[in-house]
Formats: sequence, C-alpha cells, structure tokens
Amino acid sequence: MSATAFLILLAAAVLLVPLFKRLGLGSVLGYLVAGMAVGPYGLRVDSQPDAILHTAALGVTLLMFLIGLELQPSRLWALRRQVFGLGTLQMAGVALPVAALGTAFGLGWAAAALVGVAIAMSSTAYILPLLAERRELTTRFGRESFAILLFQDVSVIPILALLALAGAGGKPPGWPALAALGLLAVLGRPVLATMFRYVARFGSGNRELFAAAALLGAVGIAVGLSSVGLSASLGAFLAGVLLADSEFRHELEAAIEPFESLLLGLFFIAVGMGIQLPLLAAQPYLVVGLGAGILLLKACMLFVWRRVVGGDTSTSLTLAIFLACGGEFAFVLLANAGAGGLLRRPTVELLTAAVAVSMALAPILLMLHDRLLKPWMRERQTPPFSPIDTPGEAVVIAGFGRVGQVVGRMLNAQGIAFTALDASPEQVDFVRRFGNKIYYGDASRLALLHAARVGDAKLFVLAVDDVEASVKIAELMRRHFPEVPLLARARNRAHLMRLRELGVRNATRETWWSSVEMGKQALQAIRPGLNVQRIANLFAAHDERLLERQQAVSHDQSALIALSKSARAELEDILQDDAQLALHAQDAGAPPAGDTAAS
Repeated sequence: MSATAFLILLAAAVLLVPLFKRLGLGSVLGYLVAGMAVGPYGLRVDSQPDAILHTAALGVTLLMFLIGLELQPSRLWALRRQVFGLGTLQMAGVALPVAALGTAFGLGWAAAALVGVAIAMSSTAYILPLLAERRELTTRFGRESFAILLFQDVSVIPILALLALAGAGGKPPGWPALAALGLLAVLGRPVLATMFRYVARFGSGNRELFAAAALLGAVGIAVGLSSVGLSASLGAFLAGVLLADSEFRHELEAAIEPFESLLLGLFFIAVGMGIQLPLLAAQPYLVVGLGAGILLLKACMLFVWRRVVGGDTSTSLTLAIFLACGGEFAFVLLANAGAGGLLRRPTVELLTAAVAVSMALAPILLMLHDRLLKPWMRERQTPPFSPIDTPGEAVVIAGFGRVGQVVGRMLNAQGIAFTALDASPEQVDFVRRFGNKIYYGDASRLALLHAARVGDAKLFVLAVDDVEASVKIAELMRRHFPEVPLLARARNRAHLMRLRELGVRNATRETWWSSVEMGKQALQAIRPGLNVQRIANLFAAHDERLLERQQAVSHDQSALIALSKSARAELEDILQDDAQLALHAQDAGAPPAGDTAAS
C-alpha cells in the first residue's frame, strides 16, 4: 500500500469513526464504513485489501493475547456459572438452529456447524465499550453479557485449532505441532517471565521497552505455532494464558492495549474493504434480510433460553438485544473457512456482508429498546412504588445511593428511624440484600411522598443523583410540604444554584468538603509551614459570598464569566492581605485573627 493510500485510509477513519460514535452507532460500524468508502468498490484507494488484512490480523492476534491474560483461574471460577453456563447456552441456542438451516440449504454438516458458530458470535469490541459508556457493566445483564462474550472469545481458539488440525482443505499439522504445544506448555511461562524480569530490571521503567517485550512474546509464540501449521491466534491466546497469573499481567495489558485497539480498527477497515458492495447492490433484499434475520434469530433464541433457565423478562430482553449483532470473530471464522475450502467463496462473501449488516442494524435495535421496549417493560413489570407499611418516620431520605447511605448509617448509629426511597429497582434489590429496609419508588411522584408520610417528617433528605429529578422533587416539596425542613445534595455548583432558586438553603455540594480537605493536604505537602485550616476557612467564606453574587446573575452567562474571573483576583488579594495581617500579629505577639473561635 502506498503512503498516499494509507493517508486516505487514516483520514476516512478519523472522519467517520467519531461521527458514528456521536450518532450512537459505535466505532466498529464506523471502521467498516470507512473500509467500504476507500475500498475497491468505493474510492478505490487500494484494490488489494488482503495486504491490509494480513497486517490487521495482528490486531486480532493481540486481542486473543489480552483475552488469554483475562483467564485467571480465580476469575474464571468466580464467573463459572455465567461463563460456562450462559455461554454454552447462548452458543448452542444460536448455533444449532443456524446449522440446521445451513444443512437445509445444502451445506455439509461441518460447514453448517461452522456457520452456526460464526453467526452465534457477538461483537466484544462493540458491546463492552457500549456497556462501559452506559455504566451498565455492573448490572445483572451487564455481568451476564461480559461472561457470554468471554466464553465466545475463548471458544474461538479450539474452533480455529480444530480447523487447522482437520486440514480444512489443506494438509493437517502433524507431530511438529504437538511437539511445539508440549514445549510451550513446559518452557513458555518461565521463558516469558525471565524476559519480562530482565526488561523490568534493566529497562529502568521504560514503558516502550515493556510494550516491545509484550509484542515480542505474543507475536513470537503466534508466529512459532503458525510455522508448524497451527493458528497464530491460538499461539497468542496461549501466551496470554501463560502470563494470566504473573505479576506482569496489569503492566502487559496497559502496554499492549493501544496497539491492539489501533490494529483491531485496521482489521475492521480491511473487512469493510472486502465487503462485496456489488453483491449488496445486486441483491439488497437478500443481504439486508439475512442481516436482519441474524439479529432476530439471535435475539429470539437468547431471550427464550434465558427465560427457560429462570431469567426475568426485563433482563432476558435486554441481554438478547445487546448480544443480537454479529461479531468480529465471525469474520475471522468465515475467512478461515473460505481459505481452507470448507465454504465456497460466494457463500463467505454473502455471510460476511450479512454479518456486517447485522452490526449496522444493531444500534437501531438498541435505540428501539431504549425508547419503546424499556419504558414499556418498566411500566408493565414494576408498580408505581412499593407499598410502605411503616408509620411516618422522623426522616425521609430520597435517593439511597452513595450519599444517602452514609446519611442513613449516621442516623442508624444514633437510633434515629428513617424511610429510604430509591427509583432504581436494581439499587433497591442490592441494598435489601445487605439487610437494609428500603422502598422502591420515584420521589418526584406526589403520591409516593404522601405514602411515605412526608408531611409528618421532621426532615427530608434529598440525596437523588440525577439533577433534573432532584430539582423536580425540590419543587414538589416546596409546593406541597413547605413546612418540612429540606436538606439537599447538589452534584455541582450549577445544581446548587438551581436548588437555591427554589428556596432550598441547606444544600451541600457532594464533593465540596472532600475537595477542600484535599486542597489542605496539598498545601501542607508543598508548604508545611502554612496554616492550612485558616486558609481553608477564608477560601470557604469567600466561596460562599461568591455563590450569593453568582446566584444573582446565574442566567446571564457573560456576567457570570466576568464575575468568576474577577473573583480569582479577589481571592488572591484576600489571602495576601491575611498573610500580611498574620505576619504583623506574630510580630506583635498576638494570635493570628484566623485562629480565633470567631473566625
């Protein structure tokens, strides 16, 4: 590939990938479209995507190395039910029906089985970042999704090994391959550990050398096994497994991740360049129909089987929709099957295009879930709020997360009863498992406030995390229960000013005092002689006065900016003047003004 072609390819990726992420369609689809745009059926920047694919295959190799690093025995044991139970269920539940359809359309049993497994794969590169971005990795369906994806990624290794051992159109590897595996099992870990200890000892913390050693270890074993007829991905995976319990695991992950992400993106671009756009143009209904069929079949099968083994409707539906799309390893398996003669080239091209279409349609399916199915399921499955069977307590806490729980624990320590409310069913279930009494319900509903007997309370603690919900609850409280004292949590300065506009004077920014404390510690570390408590008191007093002035111009952004800029200089003057006063007081033998009780 020429430098100009490579430059255009990078430009397409830089232009399209952020755009697709902004639209909520994911970076994977952006890479695929970038590949199609610059490929032989688009701008024809390079008519040979195979050259890029060979380079980009290194991204898959490094991905398999990272997956191997994740396979700590302790972690696998902790997730054994989800990984091997749900993973096997999902794989078999999708692969078997697809394989049956494949044999019905004339494929041999081996080819049909491989197509079934390829279609069952979901995209780790798309789903895990999406779950992390939505902060849903720790939810029940998020943990189950991670376990199923881990099982899928690991299952690729024996499948590729079986393809190699079976010959799949070529000569199967013989005793050299078995000898290489035996040698790797015996000497792999001590040799790799010795290499990394050498780098750690003599590299003087050089991150680049450690990255080079990681690449040498992963790619070296991959090339070694590839030379005896086994898969390079299998070699990289085994290299990761050998180091999964070593002291270098976290450093290895950090060192190799940038290379893996970049090369995996290049892999998707190469796949996009290889997608047969003429096939899509000639048979659009067939290709799009197959892509939509993959989504529908996978979603239906996973939903049914998850329900059969005891999953609730909401979790099963969300899990099925997230895992319905095709995955990157489908491209790998289909390409290997085509290269080995197990599948004919037209079949590989059709299925590759269909998997790409399923990945393109997946974000649309997710949007439908978020906007239609999820609200419908929530209203259908959960009551407006839990029945509250206790008499009115002295304190009502709305929002029982990280702030509300601390308040509740301090009240409990003094034997003060309270009623805790939270709008998240998952949070309610989690807190109840620890023996705490908490009620499900959205405190922005007046009916719930009446049910909790807020009017009889001596204090209402507003600790809701969501800013808009917090403001809405504060409005209800001021309108319907103005006599009940309100103590509010504010996410930030803007939230605090909105609460003050509603007349909520007792509002505390959640990170304010911890930030001031860290500031005191920072000053003490740099200048040990400073009276940091006195400086903190002056800073807090100045900020309180500034907040009152900012409140008056909170709806005028230009005035707010000008006031904030002038306040910085004002604070510097206050601290400098106070330092001079303290110096004069010390000279006169009097205690500094900031140290008196009145300050």
